[in-house]
Amino acid sequence: MHKTIGQINERIREGSARVVTAEEMPGIVAELGEEGALKEVDVVTTGTFGAMCSSGAFLNFGHAEPPIRMERIWLNNVEAYGGLAAVDTFIGATQQSDTLQAEYGGAHVIEDLVAGKSVELRASSRGTDCYPRRTITTDLLLENLNQAIMCNPRNAYQRYNAATNTTDRVLHTYMGALLPGSGNVTFSGAGLLNPISNDPKLRLIGSGVPIFLCGAPGMVIGEGTQHSPAGGFGTLMVTGDMKQMSQEYLRAATMTGYGVTLYVGLGIPLPVLDLDVVRATAVRDEDITVDILDYGVPSRSRPTVRKATYAELRSGSVEINGEEVRTSSLSSFRRARKVAGELKTWVEQGKMQLALPTRPIDPARQARPMHQTAKGPRVLDIMDRGVITIGETEEIRTAAKKLLKGETNHLPVVNEEGVLVGIVTTFDVSKAVANPGKAHLVKDIMKTKVVTAAPDESVDIAIQKLEQNNISALPVVDTENHVIALLTAMNLGKLLGGRWLK
Repeated sequence: MHKTIGQINERIREGSARVVTAEEMPGIVAELGEEGALKEVDVVTTGTFGAMCSSGAFLNFGHAEPPIRMERIWLNNVEAYGGLAAVDTFIGATQQSDTLQAEYGGAHVIEDLVAGKSVELRASSRGTDCYPRRTITTDLLLENLNQAIMCNPRNAYQRYNAATNTTDRVLHTYMGALLPGSGNVTFSGAGLLNPISNDPKLRLIGSGVPIFLCGAPGMVIGEGTQHSPAGGFGTLMVTGDMKQMSQEYLRAATMTGYGVTLYVGLGIPLPVLDLDVVRATAVRDEDITVDILDYGVPSRSRPTVRKATYAELRSGSVEINGEEVRTSSLSSFRRARKVAGELKTWVEQGKMQLALPTRPIDPARQARPMHQTAKGPRVLDIMDRGVITIGETEEIRTAAKKLLKGETNHLPVVNEEGVLVGIVTTFDVSKAVANPGKAHLVKDIMKTKVVTAAPDESVDIAIQKLEQNNISALPVVDTENHVIALLTAMNLGKLLGGRWLK
């Protein structure tokens, strides 16, 4: 049996189409079988509601009197792009306020407009013969704009990797706060409700396909940026009219320590044309596997701690190294379910008919990393190899002499095997000298928790370690924890002073 898109749309117009959500479809297939489900179901609706950083909107303000060609533009003190002719702009969701920083950003401007709130437009220009005005400030409502078109370069992620943190400190990431020692696991995505999870070969989803976007009718433009379905990470570029959107399906948020993002509700209706569609839309959370990555490794290629299904992640805990670790979702399954349900109502009531892609999306594409013509500086490029160390059983006065003689403020402490076991600074020695009798040996005053660097490590990572730990030097160690060099703020000063800036 095979159905055409025309037959399904005719049933929608007649009000006789059977529409179900992607959450309902697995149960229907289990009850009726694949052939029975094909006969019974015409449309499966999907939905997702999660943080979509790669979102934004094109806005047209209309011409002022006298006219101005806006070159610098701010909306509620959030800078928007000024390179789109005279009175057009694009505001990105993650752009932060000049005054409130991460507390308010482009996502909040978009939500405020959709919520009916007034937004201050401030713009400047150098002035031209045809656009003589140089500055303008005015308050605008969404209804005052000629166009307000949401255009999101990367939405509707097929799935997300989950995140944990094996380091000994809290990490603040776009995956939320990650507790030390793998204290929690965070994940995102709606699993069996996700649109591309129900059409992994992208037969039904492509350019021109109608969608639900933040409560308004929208459309798929094409593949999203970083589209990588070959690895299970397809994305979509989508658009919709902000003037028809609802705040219920669009929310601004700030991720602590990361920045601003926009939560987007998106759903796609899928026509049930044949058995292949039935099988794809019968996907369950148990069928969708993701990697739990260690975000404690500051690299594009983070190591996988283990694999887990959405069913496991949504259960509230997963096992890592024999221990139960709590899981939590950064997206809202309840709201994704509401998106799929609202879209179901639209189709049942004939408010949205279906279409097949006017241009297909490549289901085999693999996203590539950035092509870099030059590597950034590494620790080994600027570290001080003439490092002076001291034994843990040596006297404090010996440390004082070495600090004076070596023109350094830091002494890595090593044991008899030459392995790093601590560090002492000029301040530690001065404090010991000021309180005689309480300590005699280096091991009595050294700090045993030492933050180190590896020679192949990026200098950017080393700088981050210094800032986060409020220290001014890092012992550089090899794979066996032997000290081979020292990286200091002075080394970094030389670097930032222009040695690597060309």
